[in-house]
Amino acid sequence: EVLLPPDWTKRALCAEVDPDLFFPEIGDDVAGAKRICKACDVREECLKYSLDNDERFGVWGGLSEHNRRKLRAERKLA
Repeated sequence: EVLLPPDWTKRALCAEVDPDLFFPEIGDDVAGAKRICKACDVREECLKYSLDNDERFGVWGGLSEHNRRKLRAERKLA
């Protein structure tokens, strides 16, 4: 069975740039990716998708892996 990407990905700004920007090497700057996410109309859907699917790599919905780990930890404490 072929899984199609979520419909919101068609409207994502990240689809218009090099995907490597959103999956940097360890230690590389993610500011450029976060800047694109900040202007994106589907940022919330993207972040929800990454959290629901436990995405461990890349910038999703404007948050890096580190940011998402912190968010998950905060949610567990709440």
